This record gives sequence, structure tokens and C-alpha cells, in this order.
Amino acid sequence: MDLHRNRKFVYLGLFSLVALVYLIQIFRLQILDDHYEQKAINNALNKIPIYPDRSIIYDRNGKLLVHNIAMYDLIVFPAKAKGIDTAQFCEIMKISGEDYHKYMATARENSKKRQKNNVFNGSAVFMSNLSKEQYSAIQENLYRFPGFSVEPKTDRLYAVKGGAHMLGYLGEASKKLLAKDPYYRPGDLVGVTGIEHTYEAYIRGVKGVKTVWQDRTYTERGEAKDNEFNSPAQAGPDFYSSIDFDLQEFGESLLANKRGSVVAIEPSTGEILALINKPDYDPNLLVGEARARSFRQLLIDPKKPLYNRAIKGVYPPGSTFKTVMALIGCQEGVLKPSTTHGCSGGYHLGSLTVGCHPHPSPTDLKGSIGISCNAYYCQLFRDIIDNPRYPNVKTGYAALEKHLRSFGLGSKLGVDLPGENKGNVPTIKQLDKRHGKSWKSSMIISLAIGQGEILLTPMQMANCAAIIANKGWFITPHLVKGIGVKKYLPDEFKKKHYTTVSELYYDWIINGMEMVTKPGGTAFGTGINDIVICSKTGTAQNPHGQDHSLYIAFAPREKPKIAIAVIVENGGYGATWAAPIANLMIENYLNRGKEPQRPDMLERIRTSTVN
Repeated sequence: MDLHRNRKFVYLGLFSLVALVYLIQIFRLQILDDHYEQKAINNALNKIPIYPDRSIIYDRNGKLLVHNIAMYDLIVFPAKAKGIDTAQFCEIMKISGEDYHKYMATARENSKKRQKNNVFNGSAVFMSNLSKEQYSAIQENLYRFPGFSVEPKTDRLYAVKGGAHMLGYLGEASKKLLAKDPYYRPGDLVGVTGIEHTYEAYIRGVKGVKTVWQDRTYTERGEAKDNEFNSPAQAGPDFYSSIDFDLQEFGESLLANKRGSVVAIEPSTGEILALINKPDYDPNLLVGEARARSFRQLLIDPKKPLYNRAIKGVYPPGSTFKTVMALIGCQEGVLKPSTTHGCSGGYHLGSLTVGCHPHPSPTDLKGSIGISCNAYYCQLFRDIIDNPRYPNVKTGYAALEKHLRSFGLGSKLGVDLPGENKGNVPTIKQLDKRHGKSWKSSMIISLAIGQGEILLTPMQMANCAAIIANKGWFITPHLVKGIGVKKYLPDEFKKKHYTTVSELYYDWIINGMEMVTKPGGTAFGTGINDIVICSKTGTAQNPHGQDHSLYIAFAPREKPKIAIAVIVENGGYGATWAAPIANLMIENYLNRGKEPQRPDMLERIRTSTVN
């Protein structure tokens, strides 16, 4: 009897122990370890991204430039989309069977990545940016194709036809970006160029999430109300560009049927007032379903409408460069307002001749700028780098190079656009390679008049005009005026950069620039009567064809409000095309609302073609 009683207690103890072990395990799994609970939740939830509106973009005066339109992606759960009538699906969506299998394979791959990254469901983009016809057709037939759904997102609509290179365009996120930034998923639209690209982190806003319950067949069974699973989308803040779009459009009309670029800057702030390239394109070509097709056509267009000449194109600055050379000569102590040099049809040194156009001789500093004497600047160049204060010509050239780089030449200015070219200010190493290590000033004398190895972008030329207007400093040119309600401006666009040339010398050069549009000046006949325009013409040799027409200017002389650079490719003399375009734009900006003083010049420029 005792034996049976003992066995009873033993069995009871064993059962109790097993029960306790199970209870402990259940407690650990359900209370202490939420892994399986989380897994169950994950399988039952579908996170649907809510795409925010991108920033509305305005010009400096509040003119609407860019806003949003609704677009749609076709989403698929690959695990659910089985046994559907693919032929019917392809007919509805107007795609081939080959495309269907290609899209599905990509969706499966992206679905696996999302699950691996602990995204709640196995959905992925099947097709992005549906056309209106595709959207209407699939909406009516979604019930036939389990596993497919449509998600809304936003695309851009441009309220203007110009400013494409400044505004930029959107494209689908690249594989590189997808691997780098988990914010994006395949099919997402991102800024590729222009403001859209540079300020993508602001403009894109913040995605929201709507979470719905789904059954094992991925059918939605209602929205999860818990805030833990939901968050609203946050639209991008309003973006205020520095561009004056009325000026932009006016300048684009002047550069029509020509190749070239215009950059206008507000000297005191570095704000870009106009950024014009011709040829260009309508930014709405790169929106929606036509994006890929239009981009391919623009890419192979021999006129290169996608090319941003303003920041990527490099050109010899020609005689516009003489203003910078004169400033450096003053700083180096080899040039004063009273300094004169003669000119007998050009500069002559042995067998070397640098030609010049007929003009009174000799001339002083002021006159040398007004009439653009090549001989004057060839002599000045030699006075700078052959200066006896330096032990040799290379030391003298190093001093010149240092001054040039302080003007932002030979390096990227830091403009808030992708793809800026640094241009070229030749280094001693480059000169050694091209001319041999025993070169002399006479061998590189073409640099004196903005030819040879010196190359600048239109942006750099406009910035030089702004520096002279400010008498020795500049703020990095930029396209942002302010972001959001508080008009946030990055710190790098508030800092002044000073050149190595003292403020004392700028008026000497400005006196000569004021002569350019007056009788005897190289741009006489292009000025505006009630505006004091300080400028310099340039004619840059072009090895590929006719010379380029160049011009830099700022106005008015006192408290300048606009600095500008114009280049018309194959346009010949600076006074023929570039000077009238710049001066008409200056008038348009400073005399807004008034009748133009030079309607004849305006009509000629607008209706003429330059090949």
C-alpha cells in the first residue's frame, strides 16, 4: 500500500514538473519573447507607403514654378499572384508576355529584399508611373488579378516652359541609391538634376505609412488603427528660388535660335537671378509616362538640349578677362591709372605678333578697357610675371595664379547644381608639360587676353562681374532664396569670399568699364540711356568655327543690383550679340514695367538666328 502511495506521489511530481516546464516555456514565449508574436503580426499586416507631396517651388517674387500631380504604381504580392490569366493581364496593360515575366522577376527579387529588411509584407512595385489608360484599365479589372493593387504617389507638373536646367527633373531611383538609402524603394521618383536633385532631402518630404490587416490570402481586412503602425506623410516645405522668372523668360526669348548661355547674379547676395541655356527643352517632357521616351530623344539630339552650358561649358573668356588682369596688375604694383602703352596694330616681340584692332594710341588704363587694347595687356602680363621682384618667371606666374584662384577661377565655385565644371587656370606643371620646362612669358602671352589654356564657365564669368561690382568679394552663387516658412538658407550661402586684390583698385577698373557702352567704347550703341552700365566685351577664338561673342557687365555703378555674363557661340564680336542681350536684360530687370528704350535692338535680337 505504501509502495502504491509512493508511486502516486512520484507520478504526480513528474506530471507537475512537466506542466511547470511547459508553463515556463509558454510564459517565456508569450511574455518575455515577442519574436513569434511579432512574426504573426508581420504576416498579418501590410504596410502601404503614403507618398508626400514634394515641395512647391516658387521664384523670388512668389511666381509658381513647379507643383504636383497624382501618379500611380501597380503593386504585386508575388506569393499571391499565381494562376492568373497572364494573357488577359498583358492585353489590359498593353505589355508583352516577355515584359510580364521580366517585371515579375524583378518584383520577386525586391519582395525578398523587403522581407529580409523586416518590411512587414512581401509586396513590391510591378510597374511604376502608369499611364492614364493603364490606370483606368487595371482599376476596372483588379478583381480578376489577385495579388495586385494600385498605390498613388506624386509626380511633377511644371507651371512654366523654361528654366529646365535650373529646375531639374525627376527620374526613378537608381540601384546605387536604393542600396545606399533605405528611404527609397524601386520605382520611387527622385531629383536627378537641378534644384530637384540638390535639395532632394528637403523637397521629397517624409513618407507616411498606412497599415492594413490582411488574411493569409493577402486580402485586406481593415485598417490597423494603432498609431504604432501608422504615420501621416509630411509634405516638402515650400521652396523659394532666387530666380526672377520674368527675367529668365525675357532672357530666353533673346537667346532663342542661338547657342549659348546667360547667367545673372545679384552681387550683394550671390543669388542667381537667371540661368539660361540654349538649346534647352520643356521640363514637362520629362514627366509621367513619357519620361523615359522623351529622355532618350533628348539624349541623342545633336543640339544637346540637356547640356547645362552655364555651369558645365568652358570657354576662353577673351577680352572680358582683361578686367581681372588689370586688377592683378594694380595689386602687383605694375599698373596705375596713368600707365600708358602704345599699340601699332598689336603687340610685337621679335617674330611674335598679337594682333589688335585700330584705335588711338597710346592709351591709359581706363582707355585700355574701354577700347580693349590687346597690346596693353600683353605688356601688362609680362610686367606681372617678369617682375624683377621675383627671382624667375615661374615665381612670377605662381603669384599671378594665386590671384586668379582667389577670384574663384580654376576651381568649382560650389554652386548648388550638380555637374559644375571647374574650368582651367593652368598650373606651372601644365605649362611645363605643354611648353617645356624652360618656357618664357612670351610663350604663354595669349593668357593675357583670355586665350590659351585659360577656360572659364559662364557662371565664373558672371561671378567675376559680381566681384568687381562688390569691389573685391563674392558670395557663392546659389539658386535657393529660402526653404520653408522660416526661409532657411544654408550657411555656405551667407559667407563672403575675398579676393587677393585690395578694394582700393576696383574703381580704377570700373572707370574703364563705364566707358565701354559710351562713344569710343567697344559696345557703343548697345547701352541704355538712364542706366550706368559697367561692362567689358570679349571675342573668344574658337578652334571649331567662328569666334564666340562674350560680354560681362553690372549695373548700376552705385549699389549694383545685377551682374551678368553672356556668351553666344559662333557669334563673332562681343558687341554684336552678347552685349545687346545683356544690356536688354539689365534694362528689363532694373526698369521693370517700363517701355524698352531700344525696341529696334530688342526686335533684332529676338528675331535673329546665329548658327
